Amino acid sequence: MLNTDLNLAAPDDFYEALVELHRDLTPEQSRLVNAKLILLLANHIGNMGVLRQAMAKAREGIIPAGQDNVLRTVV
Repeated sequence: MLNTDLNLAAPDDFYEALVELHRDLTPEQSRLVNAKLILLLANHIGNMGVLRQAMAKAREGIIPAGQDNVLRTVV
């Protein structure tokens, strides 16, 4: 089961390390680093059920491209 409760002993330290990870990278390099980090962490988790729950949670509230009502009213 996916744990969404705060589970980091030092969340500010994690955030600082994450920001530092992306320092001096282009947007494309940042996307590559994010993808690599996701795959490393997914491998560490290893449980497909938990990974599917995490993917669904990450997708919540994200409107698919082309279906955004704001864009429709402008166009």
